Amino acid sequence: MRKAILFLVCICMAFCHVAIGQNNMVCRLGFTYFVSVNDNWAKGKPVIEQVYPYSPAEQAGLKPYDVIVMIDGIPIEQIAYDEIPQLLNQAGQNEVEIAISNIGTERKVVKIRRECIPDNAIQEDQLAAAFSMYSLESTSERSFTAPFKTTVTTDAVDFSQFKTYSFSAVDENNRQLETAINNAISTEMAKKGMQLNNSNPDILIQTYYYYDKNPNFRGSNLVQIKREPMYRFNVTRNQFVKLPFLNPATAEVEVEYILQLGIRLVDQILVPGRILWECEANEMMNEPYALAEYAQINVPLMCMQYPYVTYTRNANYTVTQKAYNYTGISYNIDRLEEVVDVNRNSPAYAAGIRTGDIIESIEKHRMNKSAEAFSSSYKRFISSSMNLRDASTQFTDVNGFDLCMFWDAFNYPKIAETMQRNEYNAAFSYLYYFAPYVNPTGNNACTFVIKRGRERQEVVIRPTIRTELVIEVK
Repeated sequence: MRKAILFLVCICMAFCHVAIGQNNMVCRLGFTYFVSVNDNWAKGKPVIEQVYPYSPAEQAGLKPYDVIVMIDGIPIEQIAYDEIPQLLNQAGQNEVEIAISNIGTERKVVKIRRECIPDNAIQEDQLAAAFSMYSLESTSERSFTAPFKTTVTTDAVDFSQFKTYSFSAVDENNRQLETAINNAISTEMAKKGMQLNNSNPDILIQTYYYYDKNPNFRGSNLVQIKREPMYRFNVTRNQFVKLPFLNPATAEVEVEYILQLGIRLVDQILVPGRILWECEANEMMNEPYALAEYAQINVPLMCMQYPYVTYTRNANYTVTQKAYNYTGISYNIDRLEEVVDVNRNSPAYAAGIRTGDIIESIEKHRMNKSAEAFSSSYKRFISSSMNLRDASTQFTDVNGFDLCMFWDAFNYPKIAETMQRNEYNAAFSYLYYFAPYVNPTGNNACTFVIKRGRERQEVVIRPTIRTELVIEVK
C-alpha cells in the first residue's frame, strides 16, 4: 500500500536533513545544501540550495546561496563533509545553531528548531501536489529552458567581496528602455543583498541589447510554431506566460525577428575593467515583441545565476507553485483515514481534531479507501473530465505529462458536479475547496465527520490558504 501512495504523490518528502529517532519520528530543518566546487562562490563550503516554504529554515530567514560557515560554534573548515549531516541532526538536540554569510551579510547566527512528525505521516502540501489535477490553476510543477549564455571570469576571485554596484551611463536616445532594464536588474541585486552606490561602486553593470528583423528570413514554418508554444515564468506576476519565441533549433531562414539582451558585471576594485560575470540572452521570433517587456520577464531569470553559475548555456528552470487549504492534519500514509498528527497551531486543532481520530468522510466523500482506490479513482476522474478543460492553456508538467490544462471557466458548475460523484472518491478535493470549480458556494469551510472511540461527530474546519512558490535553476 505504501508503494501505491508514494507512486500517487510522485514527489519526495522534501524533508531535508532527515533524522529518524527511536520513536519513529522524522525530523527536518527545511533546507537542502550542496558543497560548492565553484571558484567564485564558497568553494569547499556547504551552500544552501533550497529553502522549503513554511519550514523552520524559512522562519529562521535562510535563503538560497547562503553559505554555512559554522555549525553549533564549530567552524566549517574543521568539519569533514560526511560529518555535516550528523551535526545538523544530533540525537537529543531539538535545535541547531548555524552561522551563515552572503553578499550582504558577513556573518549571521541563526537557530533552527527541528520539526518532527511520525515517519508514516503524509502532509497536506504533499497531498496538494499528488492531487494537483483538481486545480492546476493553483498547483503545478513545470520546467522550461531559456537560451541564456553565461560566462564568468577564469580568475579564482570570491564574488562575496563585491557588495555595491552602479550602472554605466544611459543612452539618452533609449533612456526609457534602459531605465526599465536597469530597474529590473536593481530589484534582483537588492534581493542578493547588494547596494546601489553611484560614487564608488565595487561593480559596474553594463547592459546591451539588439532587436531587429532578420535579413536572412525566407519564410515561417507555421506547423512548428503551433506545435511548440513557449512558456516562461513571469516573476513580477507570479505566473507562466506564453511567449512568441521559437525553438533554438529553428533554422535561421525561418526566423523573422532576432532579439538579444546582455548583462555584464565589471570589476571596479580588484582588477578594474575585468569582466566578472556576463549573461546574454538570444531569442528568435516570428512576431514583434517589446524589449522592455522581455527584460521584465527575463532579467530576474538571468540574474538567478549570479553569484553561482549552474549552466553556461541554455539554463533549465523548475517552478513549483502551490495554493492549497491547510488544516494542519497529517494522515497515515498506510491508512489515510487515520490522523497521525495535528499541528497545535492549526485550524484543525482549533476545531477539535486530535491525533488518533478516524476521519469517516470529508465533505461527504468517504475516507475508508485504500491508497490504490484513491489513485485509481483519481485517474478515472482525470480521464473523464478532460473535455471540461480549456485546450488553449495546455502545457507539459515536470513529469512529462503533456495534457495539463486549466479548467474551462464556462464549465465550472459541471466540473464541481463531476467532482462530487461517489465513483471518483474526491475527498482530497477539499484541499482546493476555495476554488469555484470545486466549491461554487464560495464558503471555504470543510465538514469532516470524525470517529473517536465510540463517538462520532461532525466537525467544521475553516482552513487557511497556503501559497508556495519555489523557482530553481535545476
